[in-house]
Amino acid sequence: MTRFPAPVLAERAQPIETIDETIRRLAARMIDLMIEFKGVGLAGPQAGVNLRIFVASPDGTRENTKVYINPEIEPSGPLEAVEEGCLSLPGLYAKIRRNTQCTVTATDLDGNRFTESAEGLLARAFQHEFDHLEGKLIKDRFSRIQQIAARHRLRELMEEYENPSS
Repeated sequence: MTRFPAPVLAERAQPIETIDETIRRLAARMIDLMIEFKGVGLAGPQAGVNLRIFVASPDGTRENTKVYINPEIEPSGPLEAVEEGCLSLPGLYAKIRRNTQCTVTATDLDGNRFTESAEGLLARAFQHEFDHLEGKLIKDRFSRIQQIAARHRLRELMEEYENPSS
């Protein structure tokens, strides 16, 4: 799992040009990571690759996980502040304002474009993972007060990244 402040997490991910065995293996590894870390979604940058791909599951199970390649997102519905965490920012939680609904258009592993609408937790997961593809983390959506409250934990994560053995 790639953690803050790894540079790949702050970069806009690149489109996937060809869906081949390498991409299929990447998707399988991403699903494994998502399950291992008990998430409901995981984006390419979190797996250490600067590619526009994410996986998501409405219930965090392997059976219900889908792969979204080169996704486009259209948020809708009212904004709602709900507590979120991030696998790349362990131990950091805050209320993040996101739309309650969204529609994602993406390509699957067979090269087929599809559109999926979601609400609630899955809509939030889609928006969260899409943010990763844009180089944004939940900390980038923090209010000024949330930034101040998170300062200590962010400093700890930076120290862990710079000194992994300590």
